[in-house]
Amino acid sequence: MGHNNCVSRETGGTVNSDDVLGKAPLFAALDRESAAALRTSISEVRLAKGQTLFSENETGDRLYVVLEGKIKLSRTAPDGRENLLSVLGPSEMFGELSLFDPRPRTASATALTDVLLAGLGHDDLRPWLTGRPEVALHLLRALAQRLRRTNDVLADLVFTDVPGRVAKALLDLADRFGQRVDDGVRVHHDLTQEELAQLVGASRETVNKALADFAQRGWLRIEAKAVVIMDLERLHNRSR
Repeated sequence: MGHNNCVSRETGGTVNSDDVLGKAPLFAALDRESAAALRTSISEVRLAKGQTLFSENETGDRLYVVLEGKIKLSRTAPDGRENLLSVLGPSEMFGELSLFDPRPRTASATALTDVLLAGLGHDDLRPWLTGRPEVALHLLRALAQRLRRTNDVLADLVFTDVPGRVAKALLDLADRFGQRVDDGVRVHHDLTQEELAQLVGASRETVNKALADFAQRGWLRIEAKAVVIMDLERLHNRSR
């Protein structure tokens, strides 16, 4: 599981920003000297829980790496309904799409918890990438992986029922934010019931029914903005 990298401020953990930043796609391909040179262009951004970093349709000129906390990316439908696209945590990057396609933001970014971000302006990054094609390829690989995930989500909306989508979302959150506890894996996702429903593209009532069924079967225990997964295997089987 990838949860060892996800140490957020509210858990009382200490974070080495250089270590977290080094795992981001932009920095993973760099040697120490190149990474140090790029870090001189980085500015840190702190957001309080609920604060919006940017909104969809705004001009985008920076990419960000999450250093601490969690941030959500969402889109709003014409009728006002919100679609939660993803939840991002430490070492995950966003905002890089406008680096390659300089058009307005396609989503809004809002802090789910208190958040610390590393921001890097596109104007600083473009000339720096020119002589480092291997870094550009790393960024493109990250975009390709995001596209694959988007395709998987679209396929799930068509082919997978709501309980299956809930199971899959919980497993994904567990992989990135889970912490081992005595009776399983605790996933402090920081999502409200409504946000979890938005993440799987279903009504809150339907998602709550699925969670209650999983709990009744003994697969998980529901806590405030968290679950403890006690049977990963059965939940994985239900996600297929």
